Amino acid sequence: MKRLILIGLLALLAGSCSQDFSGDYKSPWPDALQLLSVNAVYPEGYADAVHEGAVIRIEEVSSGAVYTARTDRRGLAEISVPPGIYRISCSDRTGRDIFNGTADKVIVTGRRIVDLPLSHSRAGTLVIKEIYTGGCSKAPQEGTYQSDQYFIIHNNDSETAYLDSLCFGTLSPYNSTATNAWVTRDEVTGESVFPDFAPVVTVVWQLPGSGRDFPLGPGEDAVVALRGAIDHTLQYPLSVNLNRSDVFTCYNPTYFPNPTYHPAPGDLVRPERYAQVVIKTGQSNANTISLSSPTLVLFRTPVPAGDYVLQPDVVQVTPGNAADRIVKVPYEWIVDAVEVFDGRSSSNGKRLAPAADAGFVLLSDIFKGHTLRRRVDEAASAGNGYEVLADTNNSSNDFYESEIQSLHP
Repeated sequence: MKRLILIGLLALLAGSCSQDFSGDYKSPWPDALQLLSVNAVYPEGYADAVHEGAVIRIEEVSSGAVYTARTDRRGLAEISVPPGIYRISCSDRTGRDIFNGTADKVIVTGRRIVDLPLSHSRAGTLVIKEIYTGGCSKAPQEGTYQSDQYFIIHNNDSETAYLDSLCFGTLSPYNSTATNAWVTRDEVTGESVFPDFAPVVTVVWQLPGSGRDFPLGPGEDAVVALRGAIDHTLQYPLSVNLNRSDVFTCYNPTYFPNPTYHPAPGDLVRPERYAQVVIKTGQSNANTISLSSPTLVLFRTPVPAGDYVLQPDVVQVTPGNAADRIVKVPYEWIVDAVEVFDGRSSSNGKRLAPAADAGFVLLSDIFKGHTLRRRVDEAASAGNGYEVLADTNNSSNDFYESEIQSLHP
C-alpha cells in the first residue's frame, strides 16, 4: 500500500509539473523515473486548434503499463515514467476536427523531449461499430470455430447515409506481429514512416447499390458477414446468427469456393445484399482476415472502384514477398479504419497511419467469443436522440474488448 501511495504522489507531482528545459536536466528519481516531455505539433493552418487538455497516452511496450498526461495551452505535456520503450499517442478534437499523432518505439533512458506531429481528419458519418474475427469455442463439442466473422457499420450522423458502393478490406501484413514491409524508420528520429496509402491485401470488397438503394438512418446499423451468412448457433451455441434479412455477405463461390468458410447463405439472406469482389489479389480459397489482430478499413473511391484497380501501379507486390499483392488506397479516401493489436504479444507494430487510426485496440485472445466494440458517447446520444458512438480516430480511446458478441442470442 505504501508503494502505491508513493507512485501516486510521484505521478501527481509529474502531472502538475510545467517548466521549460534549457540546460541539463537531472531527474530527482534517477534510478526509477525519467522526465518525458511531449510537444503536440498541430498541422499548419490549425494553430487556433491548440488548447489545454489534449490527452497524451504513453504505453510501455513490453509491460503494457499505460500513463496519461494532458497538454498545457502550448500543447506541451510532461510526465515522469520509468525507463523503457514507449508508444506515445495524442488525440484531440474540436467540433468535427480531429487531431491524432503516434510515435512508436520511443526509447526513454534519461530526459526525453518528443515532438509529436498531429494529423488532421474529420469525424466520420459512417463508423465501424464492432469487429468480431477471433472465433469461439465449439462447446459443448471439442474444438474451435472461425467461420462466423462479421463487422458492423453504424451511421453516426443526423442525416441518412447510403452504403451503396462502399468498399472495405484488410491491410498487409495480416497480423500486427508480422514484419511490415510498408512501414519504415526515419534514420534520424527513429520514428515510423508510413506510405501515403493503405495497402489493402487479398481482396477489395464493395457493397452493392447504384447510389441510394441501401439507406442507413441516423443511429442505425448494418451487419456485414465476412464469412458464412448462416445461423451458426444451430451447431455452435457460443456463436452468432448471421442468417438475417438485413445482413450483407461476402459470398462469392467463384473467387472463394471453400464451403467450410463460405457455405451458401441462409434462407433469410437476400441475394441483392451480396458484396461484390472488385479485385482479388491473393490465392486463398476463403476470405482471409486475421483472427488475432486485423486492420479493417472502409473507403470510397472517387472513380468506379473497378476502373481504379486497373490503373497503372495501383496493384503492387509487397517488397520481399512476391506472393503478397496489395491495392493502394489513398488515406484521403478512407471513411473509417480500426487497428487491432494481438494482446498475447508485446511485439505489435502499427499498420495504419495516425491520420486513419492513431491508436489500437487489444484483442486479448482468440476462440473465446470476444469481440471489439466502439464506445457509446452517452452525452451526445442523449442530446441527439439516437445512438452516437465515440469517434476520435483513435481506437485506444474509442474501442474496448467485450467478452461476448453483440449478435450473440
